[in-house]
Amino acid sequence: MKGDYQDLVDEISALLGAPATLEDRDFGLIAFGAHDSEDDSAMDPVRTRSILTRRSTPAVRAWFEGFGITRATGPVRIPAAPEAGVFRDRICLPVRHRGVVLGYVWLLDADPGPADDRLAAAMEVAARIGGLLADETRAGTDLSREFRAALTAGPGWQRDMATTALRAALGPDADGLHTVVCVSPWSRETPSARTVPGTAAVCAVPWGAPGEEGAEESAGAAPGRLLGALVRLRSADALTPALTAAERLRATAGPGAAAGIAPARRGLGELAASWHEATSAARAALAEPGLGPVAQWAGIGPYRLLTALPGTARPDPAVASLLSPAHTELARTAEVFLDHAGQAGRTAAALGIHRQTLYYRLSRVEQLTGLDLDDGEDRLLLHMALKASRL
Repeated sequence: MKGDYQDLVDEISALLGAPATLEDRDFGLIAFGAHDSEDDSAMDPVRTRSILTRRSTPAVRAWFEGFGITRATGPVRIPAAPEAGVFRDRICLPVRHRGVVLGYVWLLDADPGPADDRLAAAMEVAARIGGLLADETRAGTDLSREFRAALTAGPGWQRDMATTALRAALGPDADGLHTVVCVSPWSRETPSARTVPGTAAVCAVPWGAPGEEGAEESAGAAPGRLLGALVRLRSADALTPALTAAERLRATAGPGAAAGIAPARRGLGELAASWHEATSAARAALAEPGLGPVAQWAGIGPYRLLTALPGTARPDPAVASLLSPAHTELARTAEVFLDHAGQAGRTAAALGIHRQTLYYRLSRVEQLTGLDLDDGEDRLLLHMALKASRL
C-alpha cells in the first residue's frame, strides 16, 4: 500500500538491529521503530523530542545538516554532541529519489555498528521509501486540491469532473476501500496527508460549501472550516486507521473539536454521501457529548435524520416555548424521560430527583407544549424537536 512507511522503517530496524526513525527533509517525523531497550541513555533529548513533538528544532536541524546529509548518497555517521542534546552517535541514511533528498532515516550508532552489507541493504529500503515520498510529493498538492474540489463541487457534471480528477490523482488507490473523516471546527493549517498514517488526502473546506447537502440552509449553523480526510482501509470491518486519524486530527484541532467517520466504501462513486455522513457525525458529536468526541455515522442514532434537516428550520411551534432559556430544566427533564423510553423510575434516578418531582415537571411540559406524553406521535415530535435543538 502506497505510503506504508511504518513497514519499511520496521524493515530497516530489523536489518540493522536498532530502532529507526524516518523524517521528511524538513525534519518532520513520519514513522519510528519500537524502542524496547532498558538503557535510558539510548533515548537522548533529540530523539525523545522528535518522537513526542513529531519535529526537530531548527538548531538540531542545522547541526545535522552541517555533516552534509543533504548532499550524501550513502550512510553518514555523526558523532555525539552532548552540548546540543545529542548524547549518542548517529547514523543517517539519506532518503533520495532521482538524486533529490526527500527525507532521512536515523539510527543510534554503536561500536562496532552495523556491517557494510547490512547498511547497503538498508539503503536499498531507503530508496524504496524515497520512491513513495516522491509519489506523494508529486501528488500531494494536487490531491489536496482535487479532494477539496470533489467535496465542494455541486451535484451533476461538476461533481463528476472533480471526482474523475481525484480518481486520476489517486491512481490505483482510487478503487480501494476508503472512509471519510470530518473534523469540526478546524482553524489550523491543513496538515500533509503524509503526517497522518493511512491517509490518502487531506483538505480544509468552508462549512456549508456547495457540495454539502443543505449547504445554503445550514451555512450559518457552524461558521468556520471543516477538515476532511480520505483514509485507506484494509477491511470494512476494521476502522482502526480511521479512528486513529480522526483522534489525531481532532487533538490537533484543539479543545472543543469533534470528529465524524463515514461507513467504509470501495471506490469514489459515493464520495459525496460519505462526506455528508462524516460531517453529520461530527455535528452530532458536537451537539451530544455522549456521542463524541469521535463519532461514527452508524452510531449517531436519530441524528442521522436530524442532520439532514435545513439548519435554519424553526422549532415546531408546540415545542418553541419549552426551548426558551427559562425552561432549560424542563426541557432536559423531558429529553431524559424520552431517552429512557418513558420509564419514570429510570428517569428519576438519572436526574437524581424524586419521582413526584418528575411527574410535576412532566405535567408542566404538557401544559407548555399542549402535547400528550401518553401519545406516541406527540412523544416522537417532542423527542426529535429536543434533539434537533442541539444542532
